[in-house]
This record gives sequence, structure tokens and C-alpha cells, in this order.
Amino acid sequence: MMRFVQHLLLLIFLASSLPVLTQSQSNVLSYEEYIGYLKEHHPIMKQANLRLTEGEATLLKARGGFDPKIEVDYDRKEFKGTEYWDILNTTFKIPTWYGLEFRAGFEQNTGNFLNRQLSGTEDGLYSAGVSLDLGKGFVINERMANLKKAKFFREQTKADRDVLLNNLIFEATKAYLDWMEAYNEERIYDSFLNNALQRFEGVKVRVNAGDIAAIDSTEARITYRNRLLNLEAARLKRLQKALKASTFLWLEDVPLEIQENVIPEMPSMELLETSLNLINTEDIDALIASHPKLRSMDEKIKGLEVDRSLKRNKLLPTLRLEYNFLTEETDNLNTINTGEYKGGLTFRLPLFLRKERGDVRLANVKLNGANLDRMNTSLVLQNKIVAANQEVSSLERQRTLITDIVTDYRTLVSAEERKFELGESSLFLINSREQKLIEASLKENNLQIKSLKALAKLYNAIGISI
Repeated sequence: MMRFVQHLLLLIFLASSLPVLTQSQSNVLSYEEYIGYLKEHHPIMKQANLRLTEGEATLLKARGGFDPKIEVDYDRKEFKGTEYWDILNTTFKIPTWYGLEFRAGFEQNTGNFLNRQLSGTEDGLYSAGVSLDLGKGFVINERMANLKKAKFFREQTKADRDVLLNNLIFEATKAYLDWMEAYNEERIYDSFLNNALQRFEGVKVRVNAGDIAAIDSTEARITYRNRLLNLEAARLKRLQKALKASTFLWLEDVPLEIQENVIPEMPSMELLETSLNLINTEDIDALIASHPKLRSMDEKIKGLEVDRSLKRNKLLPTLRLEYNFLTEETDNLNTINTGEYKGGLTFRLPLFLRKERGDVRLANVKLNGANLDRMNTSLVLQNKIVAANQEVSSLERQRTLITDIVTDYRTLVSAEERKFELGESSLFLINSREQKLIEASLKENNLQIKSLKALAKLYNAIGISI
């Protein structure tokens, strides 16, 4: 990594206030360096890691629902020398799973106008006991539901992070390949511009010598200027594509710009497959099973199932039992008497349960919707993977065909040039043949980039995170 950073630091200098990518020794920025730089410094890479932090924080918050609690309630009233009441009530609670809560407490209440149900001994009373929900809250309650959902959400954030990184690398790869295509297109026009210029100069000499008509000079000049026009348009396209590729290059939260003299390097199919970790792309079932988008949806569905269970549980009545031993002394366990206690029973049930039944229906609707969305997404992803594999195979065959076509057009152009030198052809035929060669060369370039983009599409469809 250090060597990689050192190599890329050679690409950087300051022009006015905007960093610009360049190289002092080599002006080639390879795909591996480009993607490596993106993964090291792009803000979205850091944002993706924040998703994991969000999941961990949510889980920590949910676990807080099971934290032990200390409660102190103190109330005192004194007026004109009379102590109306002095009430102290302290409680230590330990919430646990399945609606069970352990309690320990101390209360000391005195005063002339103290409520009789609060009266006790002057030294206070100690208590220890439990409260248990036997109806609503026994199988599942808010604390349990929040903790379960937080665990699912943590796994969901991991899958969402993978989706985010996959999309980022896919978009960056497309931008780099678009830059590569524009650069190759400019080179093609530049190479054929020299041919047009040489013919133009040669035709002018022959026109001056009286060998051919002056109109041939006009045709050669039009062809030359058209080539200049195409080259300038290709140059503008390259600059625009390079600028778009620059949007994925950052250094220390500062965007970089690719300088004009920096050029891309055509990655091979094998290199791109290795860089994107495209291995065993034919096993569709395995790819679908491990797809991060579906993993995220699965975790979301699990959370909705917990919500539904909680809503169903609220259809049950509230039935809470509480029992606490009472004692004045804590240093002698023999003082505990089961006959001295404080206990109670709470029962509560709405008569119509309309709110609770409505909540259950809404939970079912959300869960059914999420399941249907998951089924549709699975099918869409499966078709995308199949289509991407087919596109890769088809474009590979097309590349073989276009390569042969370009070779044949070169042969035709060379033959037409020899005939022209012997006076058996015309400038129009040479330009016509060469125009076909230019079109075939541009198509060859386009198909080569399409083949590489098809691999990137396959990478995106599979959802790999590298």
C-alpha cells in the first residue's frame, strides 16, 4: 500500500487552488491504481463505514433497555415546626428476558400527616422480590423487540454497506472505461488525420503539376478538415470523460482533477475479472443467496416479523404479578418471613382491542409487502445476472468478428492506395474505403469497452464488494 501511495503521489501537484492528477515520469493511470485510489480516499467509502457504526450504536442503545436501574424518590414537607411527612423510597431494578424483573428496595417514611399505607418502622423497611408479566410482555416486550431488531439492523447495515460500495466501484469503473473509450477514439481520429494531410499535400503537388484536376485538391482539403473537426470533437469528449472520472478521485477530503496529459491504460478482460473478483459467476443460486441487497431485505423482514410478534402480543391482557419480602434487618436472613410481604396483581384489558387489532393488520401488510418486494427483487437480480453473463459472451464473439473486419478494411485501403498510385483509382474511392475503416475501428473500440463494461455490469448485478 505504501508503494501504491508513493506512486500516486507522483500524480499530484497544485494548480491554483485545485489539486490536479499528473505524473512526472509516466503519464499513465492504470485501472488498478484508479480503483485503489478510490477505495483509499473516496468520501463514500468512509460514509459506508459510518453505516456500520450506526448499526453498532443502535444495538448498544437497545441493550440499554436491560441495564440495571437505581431509582430514588424523596419527598418532605415541614411547615411551622411541624413535619408533615418525610418519604424516602429507593429501588434497584434488574430487567431480564421474558418480562421478569428483579427488585430490591428500601423505604423509610415518617411524619405527622403520613398516609397510613406508607407507614412503616422508623428504621425503614428493606424489600426484595420480583415482578412478572404473565400476559402482555411475557413472550415478547418492547425491550426484547428493540434488542432483536437492533441485531437485525446491524446485519442490515453490513449488507447496505456492501451495496453502497458495489455501486460506487461500478460507477467509477464505468467512468474510467468511458474515459478510455474517448481516449482511444481521439487516437483513431488522430492517426487517420495524418493520412488525410499527406494525401492533401500530395494532391496539391499533382494538381500543380497538372496530373489531376484541381477539384481533387478541394476534395482532399474537405476530407482533411473533416478529420480535424472529428479530432477536435473527440478531444473535447476525452476532456469531459476525464473530468467525470476525476469525480471519483480524492485526497484527504479534497477532490482531484486528472490533468490533460494523463492517459488511461486499457485493462485486459482477465485483469478486470481479477480486480472485480468475478469468480464462479455461473452458479446463479449461490450468487442470489449471498447477494447483499437480498441479505439486507432479509434482515428487514426479520425486523418486521419481530414487530408483528410484538403487536400480536399486545392483544393479550396486562397481567402483572409482584411479590416482595419485607424485613427490618438485612444482616440476618432468618428475619425473612414469607408472611411479611408486599405484593399485588394488575389486570388490564381494553374491551374492543381495536387499536391493537389495527396494529396487527398494519404489521401484516408491511410484512407481506416486504416479502413480495423481496421475491420481485430476487427475480430481477437473477435476470440481471443471466443477462450480464449473456452480454459478456456475446460481446466477446462480436469483438472477434470486428477484429477480422478491421483487418479486412485495412487490406482494402492499402490495395486502393496502391491502385491510386498507379492511376487506377481515385481519391474518392480511397476516402470512402478509409471512412469505412475509421467506422470499423471506432466500432472495434466501442465493442472492446462494451465488453469491459459488461464485466462491470456483471459485478454490479452480483453485488460483490471488493
